[in-house]
Amino acid sequence: MLSDPELKAIKAYDVWQEKKLYGKIGFGVVRTTYLISPDGNIEKVFPKANPKTNAVEVLEYIGGIYEN
Repeated sequence: MLSDPELKAIKAYDVWQEKKLYGKIGFGVVRTTYLISPDGNIEKVFPKANPKTNAVEVLEYIGGIYEN
């Protein structure tokens, strides 16, 4: 969880995007999960992360990395 009132990280990670809600267009944060490798690089992006399924998706991905 990150607080970013100046939108610096939000814009750097390109999650500040146009959204539609009930026919109205505005801007907001699109839920996205980034896995960052120990050396600081983006390992994997899960765009439009669904809070109900995202944790399982991430754990399955991480499990696959360590199995190989």
